[in-house]
Amino acid sequence: MNKLFQMGGMYKRLKAHLLMTLAQIGYTLLYFITEASFNRGMNPHVYITYRHVVGGFVMLPFAYFLERMRPKLTWALFWEIFVLSLLGVSLTLNMYFASLKYTSPAFVSSMVNTIASLTFVIAVLLRLEKLDFKSPRGIAKIVGTLVSLAGVTIMTLYKGPAVKNLWEALIHIQGSVVHESWVKGSILTVVSCITWSIWYIMQAVTLKRYPAQLSLTTWMNFVGGAQSAVFTVCVAHKPADWALRLDINLWSILYGGVVCSGLIIFIQLWCTKEKGPVFVTMFNPVATILVAVLAYVIFGEKLYTGSITGGVIVIIGLYLVLWGKEKDLEPDGNSQKPAPLANDEQKEASNDSTIYIGGKV
Repeated sequence: MNKLFQMGGMYKRLKAHLLMTLAQIGYTLLYFITEASFNRGMNPHVYITYRHVVGGFVMLPFAYFLERMRPKLTWALFWEIFVLSLLGVSLTLNMYFASLKYTSPAFVSSMVNTIASLTFVIAVLLRLEKLDFKSPRGIAKIVGTLVSLAGVTIMTLYKGPAVKNLWEALIHIQGSVVHESWVKGSILTVVSCITWSIWYIMQAVTLKRYPAQLSLTTWMNFVGGAQSAVFTVCVAHKPADWALRLDINLWSILYGGVVCSGLIIFIQLWCTKEKGPVFVTMFNPVATILVAVLAYVIFGEKLYTGSITGGVIVIIGLYLVLWGKEKDLEPDGNSQKPAPLANDEQKEASNDSTIYIGGKV
């Protein structure tokens, strides 16, 4: 019986870690599915629109039946969700996929890993992330973030010798032509990383006012899908761009909508509420590492020693940050976990959050 209690306690403590790892596995599979779809002619902006509409319809019944006690949706809260959807869905993803036309998937996927460091800095500046420079846990978070950023830099700028493929590719995917314009692509990538970081931070603030993850996931999908549709109609006029058949394009939309825009966004919101936005973003490099390994093992793509070295460094930094944050939640006298607020303090904190979001809108 004691072993069962110990296992239950360990699962409860590691639940967020396991969920975020599963989320990164889901994103890893998404990379290969969408790559195959785009190579078959799928318009990336149409894909984003369809994907989030599917995600909204998938999450709608869960939100309706499982969150009947959700907070009232006011106009102020709706505009907050509108901005949240713009940052995390329509604006960011459209810039992200547009940057792929001008650079390369390897460059973009590596740059996305800087989101963790950007989110950490923004969270500290906004006092959403506690940081004690004198405690071991505070130092671990700082050092871990810097180490992860160093690993990302190595993965991005240093290739090194290629690792010899030990066998033939198991699956062949036809490559797509990259129209290189590194300045334009780099600007789009950097801006998308910044807006993505702000999105993660804003999620933590919005969840305090609207603590209904299923409903918030549904709203972001529908609103973000509508925003993306307005933009996509302006750039994709041909009906053929919107036509769907029973092929890889349809399966990529269904997978992206159900798994990534539905389930994974819900997981991220839950983990953001439990652990904070920095915890969630620190798992982003896991997907990059998994993509590189699978691309090497299954698709026969080249794997460079720079990617391996950088990946190992990123994992070390990730472990340091997670160790520091786990210590934050320990019930000791020095714990940084905030104490429950009194009613008046809760009202004041709520007003502060409203002012912050109002400023962003």
